[in-house]
Amino acid sequence: MSHAAYVLASYGIATLTVVGLCLWVIADGRARQRELRELEASGVRRRSAEASNGETR
Repeated sequence: MSHAAYVLASYGIATLTVVGLCLWVIADGRARQRELRELEASGVRRRSAEASNGETR
């Protein structure tokens, strides 16, 4: 194996790894957003929403 092939293979693997991780983060973020929308639609509210409305307990 030549040095150039080793370097190109290393860059290729690193690029695929970074792209894979980016896609995973994007997909996971969309899944969490979908879960939040479903929870809010079912009536579950965030605790932080109470604080932003100026309500106290």
